[in-house]
Amino acid sequence: MTDPAPPDEPRVLVRAAGGLGCLTLNRPRALNALDLGMIGDLAAALDEWEHDTDVDLVLLDGAGDRGLCAGGDVRGLYDQIRSGDPEGAGRFFRAEYAVNARIAEYPKPIVVLADGITMGGGIGLAGHAAIRIVTERSKLAMPETRIGFTPDVGGTWLLARAPGRLGEYLALTGATMDASDAIYAGLADHFVPSANLDGLRDALETRADPSSPTELVLLFDETPEPSQLAARRPWIDEAFAADTVAEIVDRLRGRPEAEASAAADVLGEVSPTGLAVTLAAVRRARELPDLRAALAQEYGLVMWFATGQPDLLEGIRAQLVDKDRTPRWQPATIGELTPDAAASAFAYRPTVPLWN
Repeated sequence: MTDPAPPDEPRVLVRAAGGLGCLTLNRPRALNALDLGMIGDLAAALDEWEHDTDVDLVLLDGAGDRGLCAGGDVRGLYDQIRSGDPEGAGRFFRAEYAVNARIAEYPKPIVVLADGITMGGGIGLAGHAAIRIVTERSKLAMPETRIGFTPDVGGTWLLARAPGRLGEYLALTGATMDASDAIYAGLADHFVPSANLDGLRDALETRADPSSPTELVLLFDETPEPSQLAARRPWIDEAFAADTVAEIVDRLRGRPEAEASAAADVLGEVSPTGLAVTLAAVRRARELPDLRAALAQEYGLVMWFATGQPDLLEGIRAQLVDKDRTPRWQPATIGELTPDAAASAFAYRPTVPLWN
C-alpha cells in the first residue's frame, strides 16, 4: 500500500516518561496499518524496555481518532504473492506473530487503547495485552474470510475462547463488534469514553494513587450498553454448532431472526475455502495448549493460502485492487466444497518454521 503519511515522520512513535513507555502507531491516514518496519520498531522498543528499570508499564495506541490499527498491509501481501515472493509474506508473518506472542508474554503490563477501528493485525496487538480498553468509537473484527483468507495473529485463539459459538460466528462472518460486544466476547476488558482517554494517559504517566494500572483504569471505566452479541446468542449458538459450513447456512436459513438470514447471506458471499479452513481452525484452537501453538497453526494456514490457494489473491483483487467487489472463488459456492476441503491446509508445512 502507498503510505500517504509524510516520509520524514516515524511510523511508530516511541517515548518514555514517568515510568511509562508509550508506543503510538503513526500512520493515521492509512488507519495505522502495519508494515514490516513498524513491527520491527515495536519489537525493538519492547526488547529495550523489558530490562529498563525506568519503565514499568507500556501503553500502546494509535495516532488520529479513527482507529488503533486497521490490520496488516494487505496490498503489500498481494504484490509479494503476485511477484512470486511468498517468502516475503512469510517474513512479515513471522515477525508479526513474534510480536503478538511478545505482547501476551511481556513481563510488564501492557495497556492497549483499542479506540476506533481495530481489525485483523490490530486485534493481534490489542487482543493479547494485559489491559485492553475500548471506547464508544471502537469497531473490532477479524474480517479475513472476506478476502479469501483466514483469521490469524492469534485471532483463532481469542475467538475459540469466546462464549458459546460466538467464535465461529465472528470468524466466519467477520462481523464487527462494538465495545460492549468486544467485552462480552472476551476481546476487551474495560470501557472508557474517548473523551477520558487523555486523562487516563496522564494518570498512567503520573501514577497518582491508586498506583496499579488496573486500579487507575477503573477510575475511568464506565458500564457500556448491553451487548447485542449476548442477545443473539440463542440463534448463533444453535446455528454455528453445526458440523460443516453448509449445515451452518441451512440452520441460519431455518431461523426466524432477520439477523440469522443476514448472516447466511454473508456466508454465501465470502470464500467457501476460507470458511471451511476457518471453521476448522477455530475449533482446533480450542484444543491447543497456548497462544504460541495457535500462532503456529495459523502460520501454516496463512502460508498455505499465500503459496498456492487462489482465493487470497482473488479476494484482495476484488476488494482492494480492482474494487469490483465480485470475487471469483474456487470453488465458487459452499455447496461445491468437498468433505475434506480444509485437510490440505492443515497438512501443509511451511519451508521456514515459525518458531526456531
